[in-house]
Amino acid sequence: MSSKRPAEDQGGGSSSGPPAKKLLTRFEPVRIGTIGNLEELDMKVLRFQNKKLVERIEQRKRSEDELKRRIDSLENRQRTDDAVLMIVNRYWNQLDEDIRVLLQRFDAETADETETKNESDETKAFLTLLSTWDKQELEQKLGQRVEFSKRAIGKLLQAFDRLLQRNEKLNKGIQGKVNQEVEELDLSATSIKKEPGDVKMEVDEKKEGEEESGEKPVKTDEDGETKVEPDVKTEGSETEKPETKKEEESAESETKVPVKEEEPSEEKPEILSLQVIVKEELAELQRENRRLHNTATYLHQRHHEHTLEVAELQDKLTAAETEIAELKNKMEDLEYYHGSANEKVDKLDRHLNDALQKLKSFEDTTVVHDGSGKGVTGVAKSKFDEMMYELEEQRELATNRLTELEKLSKEHQEALTEIEKLKMDLQHLPESVIVDTTEYKCLQSQFSVLYNDSMQIRTQLDDTRNLLQTSKNTHLRHLEQLECDELEAQKKLRSECIQLEDNLAQVRREYEMLRIEFEQTLAQNEQTAPINHEMRSLIQSLQKHNQQLKAEASRSRRRAREIQAEMNKMKAEGFKPEEKPEQAGENPGGGNEQSETGGSGGGGEPGISTPTLSVPSPPHMGTKTEGDPGKDEEKEEMEFREKGKTDLEVIKELRAQLKFYERQAQASQKELKLLLDMYKSAPKEQRDKVQLMACEKKFRQEIDELKGQIKRMQENERKEKRKLAEEDAIKKISKMEEKIAELSKNLATQKQREEALLSEMEVTGQAFEDMQEQNMRLLQQLKEKDDANFKLMSERIKANQIQKLLREEKEVLADQVVTLQSQVEAQNLVVRKLEEKEQILQNTVTTMEKELGLTQQALEMHKRKAVESSQTAADLKLHLDKYQAQLKEAQVSVAEKTGALEQESFKYKRMQEEIAKLQRKLERSKKIEMAGAADEVLMAEIAEYKEQLTCPSCKVNKKDAVLTKCFHVFCLECLKTRYETRQRKCPKCNGGFGANDYHRLYIS
Repeated sequence: MSSKRPAEDQGGGSSSGPPAKKLLTRFEPVRIGTIGNLEELDMKVLRFQNKKLVERIEQRKRSEDELKRRIDSLENRQRTDDAVLMIVNRYWNQLDEDIRVLLQRFDAETADETETKNESDETKAFLTLLSTWDKQELEQKLGQRVEFSKRAIGKLLQAFDRLLQRNEKLNKGIQGKVNQEVEELDLSATSIKKEPGDVKMEVDEKKEGEEESGEKPVKTDEDGETKVEPDVKTEGSETEKPETKKEEESAESETKVPVKEEEPSEEKPEILSLQVIVKEELAELQRENRRLHNTATYLHQRHHEHTLEVAELQDKLTAAETEIAELKNKMEDLEYYHGSANEKVDKLDRHLNDALQKLKSFEDTTVVHDGSGKGVTGVAKSKFDEMMYELEEQRELATNRLTELEKLSKEHQEALTEIEKLKMDLQHLPESVIVDTTEYKCLQSQFSVLYNDSMQIRTQLDDTRNLLQTSKNTHLRHLEQLECDELEAQKKLRSECIQLEDNLAQVRREYEMLRIEFEQTLAQNEQTAPINHEMRSLIQSLQKHNQQLKAEASRSRRRAREIQAEMNKMKAEGFKPEEKPEQAGENPGGGNEQSETGGSGGGGEPGISTPTLSVPSPPHMGTKTEGDPGKDEEKEEMEFREKGKTDLEVIKELRAQLKFYERQAQASQKELKLLLDMYKSAPKEQRDKVQLMACEKKFRQEIDELKGQIKRMQENERKEKRKLAEEDAIKKISKMEEKIAELSKNLATQKQREEALLSEMEVTGQAFEDMQEQNMRLLQQLKEKDDANFKLMSERIKANQIQKLLREEKEVLADQVVTLQSQVEAQNLVVRKLEEKEQILQNTVTTMEKELGLTQQALEMHKRKAVESSQTAADLKLHLDKYQAQLKEAQVSVAEKTGALEQESFKYKRMQEEIAKLQRKLERSKKIEMAGAADEVLMAEIAEYKEQLTCPSCKVNKKDAVLTKCFHVFCLECLKTRYETRQRKCPKCNGGFGANDYHRLYIS
């Protein structure tokens, strides 16, 4: 706390005279006494210093207590001042508010031109200054606030003056009007003998004058305001109303009836008496008004004086309270000083008593001789003896203490030497001691961890640098390679496009040649139409015969398949489990062959399905379906047995063979499709011929296949008989032989059927040969034409296929070009991204290098903090486990509570809905009970519904129009009238609408 400079210093600085000499208080020097060593001197000096420090501390405490008391007193005073200021501010604000209200009331009345002209310029300037106030001018604001209150009071006084001026003007006007009426009455009395029309005009003028004079009488309020009322309602006026009416009626009658000379003389005193009464009442009212105004002003003055006196008394009271508080504070200070003075007096009394006792003891003493013969004056003998005795005791104590001090000094010297040695040892500690400490071990472990981390970071940094370099190199190589690939791809594209254009030109030429030849062949075929017709009829008869043969052949096939299935079952029973997969591999092959043959002869159309598979069979299928496959299968079985393969391996190999056969079948199917296209383009006679030839070959092949299968079966049976020599095998063989006998019977029947079929085939063949001999010439011509047509068609088909392939290749190449372009663009994007990444990585590398330096600096700090962090981590883990357990429990409880809350809210909503329903029912039941009958309730509901259906704006018409913007419903007439009268807003929501925003509504 910095205290202010006292007033004396300021006065002394400003005075011109020489400074007065300061009175110096002299203190006696402190006597330390005899000293033996430096240590004793230090001890005594320290004691003295401690004593002085204690004195200073006490002095400081006293000053602090005084300052605290002063602070408390100042705070209390500031509180009181703030309270006073707040009270003043509150009352001042109240005064300003009252003045503002009064000014509003007076300013509501408009001032005349004369009143506005008399306004001072200071008020206008003050208003302009009020608009240009700054927030920082707080002191000026307070001054201006006083001025504002003064000016507001001045304005109030001006308003009162205006009211008085107006009242006086009104009084003068009324008096002038009354005088005019009196004069007019005098004139009317003189001009009674005028014509009736003139009298009538004068009476009308009188009425107008009376109306003008009695239009606006003045009324004064309690506040001093003047109000103009249409009629002055006083007792006199109320009583005079019927009389004035009678007078008016009499005047009208006088104007209508011819005027007599005696009537005006009778009316004159009545009018004069009325004028006198009105004047007297007006005078009384004016006197009353002035008296009331004077009393009001007097009361206002008294009130103002009283308020001022009260404010002065309040200010005096606050000043007295502050003075009392200050005096109390001074009294407390004086009491404190009084207490301290009493303490000092007590101390001085004690010192005086001590001094008096010493004086008395010195007065009682006589001269005492010590042992040396010298005399000691001023000491009593008894006291001297006591002092000598104490001296001896003190000497003994001193000797004892000297010996103890010598011992302590020796011990101290020894301790100092030991301390020096220990200091030297501390400065040069051996490594073994340092290594054995726990702190060193902890630091070592932390250092090893951090060193390993730093090494890992360094290795990572090296790896990242190497990766950056490699990525840069690879990126550059990749870019070069991409550029080379792009150039090569462009070259290839150009060359392929040129080749495709050349091929297209060649194909177009060939297509034109083939089209010309095809037109020529068509012209030749038209000539041979009747011959072909005869051939078709013959071929149809042969086709029917062939169909029958096919049906019989299909039956024989089915039987053969059944026989083969039975044979397979017999094999399965006879063979070992190792041979089962081999037979499974043989059967699919046979099945495939049979399916191929069966597909040609089975279901389907006879004219189309048979040639598709029968035409290519002679060159390809003949090699596959004859005796070679059987031998191959036997060889494979022997090889499998010799090798000793497992079932799974055998199945895998068989599956691979199946796939191979399927591929071959697909290839053959493609060739057959080509031939089918050729066959469709060929003439019908040639197709029939080919069908017949194919059927013959097919049947022969099937017969050969069946014979080969029988031979194979017989050979297999012989081998099995040789292999199986055991008794169980013999039993099985006997069973198999029985089955074979049955099968042989079936085979015999099959053979018979085959022979019958062969005989029928030979008959049909002979008939066919006869027909062929008859039509040999025609066939030769047809063959030549057909060969030419076949060649042309095959070439055309090949050309079409080549053209399609070229188109497909072109489209594929175009797609490839698009994909390559997209790939190039994507690679460019990738390159850009990689460059951006490279820049980012370089920036990160630089930052990482900076961070490495910082981390190396921070490593030492972290080494120190690692032990502390490990300890805190253990504690924190325990706390964390506790908090996690608490959190889990809280989460579970929160989830349960939320679920329960949701269920309760759902139930609450449902209950509210049910309550609403029940309330409706209850209200209805109450209505029914109150009404006594259900009809009245229903009628009331109908009335409510009708009110809902009526228009809310006019409440007459029904709702038959809707606003499309806000969807509020009204009647059409209301909306039309609103639109026509330009009130184009919704009556409910005040939303605007146009001509197209309201439509008719039909409520059914």
